[in-house]
Amino acid sequence: MNKNLPKGRLFLIPNIIAEDTSGKVISPQTLRIVPEIKHFLVENIRTARRFISSLRLGITIEELEFEVLDKKTRPQALAEMMEPLNHGLDIGVISESGCPGIADPGSLAVTYAHKHSIEVVPVSGPSSLFLALMASGFNGQTFKFHGYLPVKPAERVKAIRELEKESAMLRQTQLFIETPYRNDHLLRDLVMTCQKDTFLCVGYGLTGEQEKIISKPIAEWKKEPFTIGKIPAVFLIYVYS
Repeated sequence: MNKNLPKGRLFLIPNIIAEDTSGKVISPQTLRIVPEIKHFLVENIRTARRFISSLRLGITIEELEFEVLDKKTRPQALAEMMEPLNHGLDIGVISESGCPGIADPGSLAVTYAHKHSIEVVPVSGPSSLFLALMASGFNGQTFKFHGYLPVKPAERVKAIRELEKESAMLRQTQLFIETPYRNDHLLRDLVMTCQKDTFLCVGYGLTGEQEKIISKPIAEWKKEPFTIGKIPAVFLIYVYS
């Protein structure tokens, strides 16, 4: 490695969160940056290739190098993936959906970069979490993202009660997500467990043709059956006090 050679930069490149929405949600900044990068760290190589192709930038996909970065990536493997940076070459991190580093293993690369004095460049783009929070009407000053709630029903119900209590005590919006095929199980538990005055917001299919955002108290949710189906969704609860 030439110590006099400037290090490359780590670009955090957001992906679409709904099919066929590149033309609507991908920023000019992304369209300018992607053609300049030849090395990418991604969760899934096939979908990353498809995303870059969808941008229609005249890029020859076969000339690009992709490495899989996921929650199983070991430190030594990560160091090898980041080696192009030491030779002055930029690397792009592409999330499977939305923004890298937010509910996403891209944070592993970002942590490495900061430890090794590598410039990190976040690129603006869609985030289902922030879109749902914006549209919920809940407290956007104080909020907390919990990832996935427990899978086992009894543990999930207990977690919901604790989040509801925390929201009331701290006036804090609670955000979480679920694997799409369990969406309706979580929705059922939320409606059956939360107090009638607690507000629940569900945002699903965000930025896509099926986009829907519903925000109302539990008492209103109980009035008629509702199903989400197997569509990526974000759930938020908030207790007004």
